[in-house]
Amino acid sequence: MTPTTDQKQRITDNPDTSPPDHQSQMPDEETAFRQEYIRKTNLRSRRIIRTSIIGIIANVLLAAFKAVIGLASNSIAIVMDAVNNLSDAASSVITIVGAKLAGKKPDLKHPFGHGRVEYLSAMVISVLVLYAGITALAESVKKIITPDIPDYSVVSLIIVGVAVVVKIVLGLYVRKVGKQIHSDSLANSGQDALMDSIISASTLVAAGIFLITGLSLEAWLGAVIALFIIKSGIDMLQETLSKVLGERPDAELANAIKETINSHEPISGAYDLILHDYGPNAYHGSVHIEVPDTMNADQLDRLIRKVTIDVYRKHQVILTAVGIYSVNTQDPDAIRTREQLKELVMSVPHVMQMHGFYLDRKEKCIRFDIIVSFDAKSRTQVYQQVCHEVQQIFPDYRLEIGLDTDFSEEHENS
Repeated sequence: MTPTTDQKQRITDNPDTSPPDHQSQMPDEETAFRQEYIRKTNLRSRRIIRTSIIGIIANVLLAAFKAVIGLASNSIAIVMDAVNNLSDAASSVITIVGAKLAGKKPDLKHPFGHGRVEYLSAMVISVLVLYAGITALAESVKKIITPDIPDYSVVSLIIVGVAVVVKIVLGLYVRKVGKQIHSDSLANSGQDALMDSIISASTLVAAGIFLITGLSLEAWLGAVIALFIIKSGIDMLQETLSKVLGERPDAELANAIKETINSHEPISGAYDLILHDYGPNAYHGSVHIEVPDTMNADQLDRLIRKVTIDVYRKHQVILTAVGIYSVNTQDPDAIRTREQLKELVMSVPHVMQMHGFYLDRKEKCIRFDIIVSFDAKSRTQVYQQVCHEVQQIFPDYRLEIGLDTDFSEEHENS
C-alpha cells in the first residue's frame, strides 16, 4: 500500500465548502482569497435567484395571455403552450428553492455542504419537461382523433408571435447564465424555454397553413413537437443523473490541477487524481505525487501544505489526501531499470500509464502502478500479463504492482 498523508479540513461559515486550514493563522493573502471566494459564491446564488425571478414574471404573463387567446380561438396548441409557460414558471421556483437549500452552511450531518441539492432540483425540472411533453402528446392525439376547427384572429397571432420572440430571448439568456455559473437548473430552465418557443412557432405555422389552405395541421404539429420535448426531457434527466452517479473529472480541470502540482519542486509527477463533486464548483479530491526518495517527513509535510493551499487558491478544489510515490535518485541502475520496464509495460495492449516506480535492492522489491484502459475486455488479465512479463525479467524480485483506475488520465503514453 502507498502511504497517504491526510489533510484535515475545518468547517467554517463558507456557504459551500471551506479551504483547508493548514495554519493556525492564515496569511493575509489567503484570508483575502477566502473572503473573495465566499463573496463569489454568494454572488452566484444571487444571480440564480435574480434570473429565476425574471423567468417567473415573464412566464406567468405569457401563460395568462396565451390562455385567454387559446380559449377564445378554440386552439388546443395555444392552450397547451400556456400550460408549458406555467411549467417554466414552476421550474424557476424550483431553481430558487434549490439554490437556497444548496447555499446552506455545512453541518455535522453534511460536512461537505449541500451543493448537490442543485442537481436534485435540475432533476425535478427535467421530470417536469418530460411530463409536459407527455401531456402535450396525449392532448394532441386526442385532437387528431376528434379534431376541432380553430378560429384564429390577427391579434391573437401577433401576440403569439411576440411570445415566440420573448421566449427565445428569455431562453437564451437563462441558459447562458446557467452555463456561466455552472447551474444545471438554470441551464435546463433555459433549454425548456427554447423548446417552448418552438412549440409557439409551430402554432404560428399551423395557423398560417390553416388560413391559406383551410387544412388544420395543428394537432399533428403538436404531436411532433411533443415528441421533441419528451426527447429533450429524457436527455436532461440522463445528464443530471450522470452527475449524481459521478462522472470522470473535466479533462481541462484535471490537467490544470496536475500542472499546478507539478510546478512545485521537487515533485516529478502527479497521478491518480480523483475529484468528488459535491455540487457545482464544490470539489474535494486526492492525488499521488512522485518525490525524491531523499526527502524526510518534515520536508514532505511542508511540501504537501504548499500544494494543497495552491490547488485550492487556483482551482477551488480541496485536496483531502496526498499520497506519496518515492522515486529512485541515488541509484543510476534503478533509473535505467525504470526506463527498461516502462518500455516493456507500455507495450502491453490497453496499458495507459506506468508510474510510482521504485526499486529497493535491499528488500529485493520492485513496485509501481499501472493504469489499464476500460476498453480492455478484462483489466485483470492485462494486469496479470504485466506481472508475468516483469517477473520473467526479474525472477529474484518481489513485485508490488498496483492496478489503478483511469479516473482522469487522458493519454496513452504518460
